[in-house]
Amino acid sequence: MPPNIILIFLVLLFLFVAWLIITYNRFIKYRNRIEESWSGIEVALKRRFNLIPNLVRSVEGYSKHEADIFKTKSDHLADWKDVADRTQEESRISKSLRGLLALAQAYPELKASANFIELQNSLNETEEDIQQARNRYNRFVGRFNTLVESFPAVYIARKGGFVKQAYFTLDLATQRELPEVEFPAPRVSRQ
Repeated sequence: MPPNIILIFLVLLFLFVAWLIITYNRFIKYRNRIEESWSGIEVALKRRFNLIPNLVRSVEGYSKHEADIFKTKSDHLADWKDVADRTQEESRISKSLRGLLALAQAYPELKASANFIELQNSLNETEEDIQQARNRYNRFVGRFNTLVESFPAVYIARKGGFVKQAYFTLDLATQRELPEVEFPAPRVSRQ
């Protein structure tokens, strides 16, 4: 074999091995960033969860039923590992929190309470933190999933056991629902 062909073969082999290493390391980098950003979500959700007893205490005197909604929740939320299960549970909590915050509208004394206003502001800040952490998490999940499905990286994904990750979607308790707008039917003029 001529030396040029051997050199070309070695260069191609080197480039292929380098590509394998770089692509595998990208999978690892994105997986680690997903785990890191998930921990950011966990911290924000735990902070929100820790605010709930204070909100409940401030509302208890006004409505026992709404306050009881949260008494059944416990710190077992930190044990959830599956993103889909955690999303479902956190969505239930968000809906209950929305109901609790709506309750304040019915009681002007509660709405004017400095303690309740401070707790509501803390909840707003926490919800913003959750949204930022969720956006960061989903950004890395998107990059990872694109790499998992891209050709020829898909072969490394299969061999390395890298599978698509689920996005984290959550309606926040302080998120305002957009009002439904209905337009009247156009009038037909008769002439």
